[in-house]
Amino acid sequence: MLVGPGSAFAANGAYAVDAADISDLNSCKVESWLSAATNTDFSAVANPSCVVEITRPVELSVMTNRYRSDGDWSTSLAPKAKINLIPTGIGKFGVSALASGTFDALTGQNTAIFAEIPATYRLSEVMRINLNAGWLWDRTVDRHYFTYGVGFDWKLTDLFQYTIEMYGQAGPSEIRSVVQPKFQTGIRYRPNEIFSVDLIYGHNITGENADWITLGTTVRFQPTDSKPDRSGHL
Repeated sequence: MLVGPGSAFAANGAYAVDAADISDLNSCKVESWLSAATNTDFSAVANPSCVVEITRPVELSVMTNRYRSDGDWSTSLAPKAKINLIPTGIGKFGVSALASGTFDALTGQNTAIFAEIPATYRLSEVMRINLNAGWLWDRTVDRHYFTYGVGFDWKLTDLFQYTIEMYGQAGPSEIRSVVQPKFQTGIRYRPNEIFSVDLIYGHNITGENADWITLGTTVRFQPTDSKPDRSGHL
C-alpha cells in the first residue's frame, strides 16, 4: 500500500491493494515500475522477491524506490515478509499477514513500520475481491494510522486483466490529502506465465492530490514443476 512518496509497500506490482496469495515455493520475481504525476513528482521502483521455506513458505522482498517529491530526490528501501495463513478458493476467503518497514537509503533511518492483513474472496476463476486492513507508524512525524483497501480483479481474457482499487489511511494529519482515499485502475497484459506489463492511472496515490500514470513490468522465475503463479494473476 502506497502511504507516502518514500514508503511504498508493493502489493501486486504497482498496485496498492494486496491479495492473500503468495507465489510458489522457491519461485522468484522482479517487479519494476515508473510513475509520473501531474505535479512533476516521480517514482522509479524495483522490487525483487522470492518465496522461501521458514517452517512454512514466506515471501521475502526488498523494494528500492528512487523518487522525486516537491523537487527533492530521495531513495528508500522497504524489506517485507508475507505469509499465507488460509489458502484462497472460490466461494471462500483466503487470508495472509505481512510486515514491512521503510528506511532512508542515505541515512539508514527507519522512516515507517507497517503491518497488514490481506484477505481475498474469489467469486469465480476470473474474478476476485481483495480486502486489506492494517497499521502504519509514520516515524517521520511519529503518528499512527489505520490503513485500508478494497480492490477488484477481473481476468477479461487469457491475456488481459482489469483491476480497480481504493485505499488509504485514517488518522490525524494537517494535510487533508494524506488521509483522503486514493484510487487506481489499470490493465495488465500477460502473454505468458513469465512476463506481464501494467498500465495504470491513479489519483492521490502518495497523498499529494495529483494524477499519476504508471508503467510497470513483472518477470517471474518459477521452478519447472510448479503450478502457474496465482499471486498476481487469476
